[in-house]
Amino acid sequence: MVFVTGDCHGEFYRLSTKNFPIQREMTKADIVIVCGDFGTCWCWPMSAQEMFWLKWLDEKPFTTVFADGNHENFDILNNDYEVVDYHGGKAHKINNSVYHLMRGYVFNFEELYFFVMGGAASHDIEDGILYKENFTSEKSFRQTIKLWNKRKRQFRINRINWWEEELPNDEEYKNAEENLAKADYKVDYVISHCAPQHIIDMIETEHTEIPNRLTLFFDEVSEKLKFKKWFFAHYHNDIDVDEKYSLLYNRVIQVK
Repeated sequence: MVFVTGDCHGEFYRLSTKNFPIQREMTKADIVIVCGDFGTCWCWPMSAQEMFWLKWLDEKPFTTVFADGNHENFDILNNDYEVVDYHGGKAHKINNSVYHLMRGYVFNFEELYFFVMGGAASHDIEDGILYKENFTSEKSFRQTIKLWNKRKRQFRINRINWWEEELPNDEEYKNAEENLAKADYKVDYVISHCAPQHIIDMIETEHTEIPNRLTLFFDEVSEKLKFKKWFFAHYHNDIDVDEKYSLLYNRVIQVK
């Protein structure tokens, strides 16, 4: 069995036995895919909450895998976990039952092929990114954070709660293109965090999505790729945009 769901942000109540009872019939060979903003692997040292949820997932009868979103700690995610060969692609092994699906690979789950490309542009940075190195003192840096929070400004702090790696780099785009070519531009499903730009333009979102390299790349992919369904998250809603594109948040959808 293979299931897909949306942002979890470090909490996984939707996958409890009460909310997800079919797990009683599942084994570790069965897969639950999270479309980004997984939300653990965030703190160093790891917080008690992160340790609890990762242990909780490890003890579940299924295996949890995730594409990265924009709200991930990429310093930890990309550097602190072993890279392993996994179902035809590459993954970071978080523990025995949790894997991060790296960008641009085609994975084979239950004889279904999934093109996975994580990443997205953060919405909550309208007022900017604070870089500690741009301040003359630690005191000035902390005072600015306090002031901006008081004024409810939409901002994040570089390498504390925002990373430029939230969007793919040149190598990851190249990797995606090469693996799609190897697959003859034919897969069963696409898993991403953000959506192609032309799909974003069809849905109502809380924030305006300014076209970026990734959303426009997805536009190009959508024109060339043959696929059954594209699942994405990021916009905190549950909507079937049309017969081929589904926005997921709290829903857990079975694909096989």
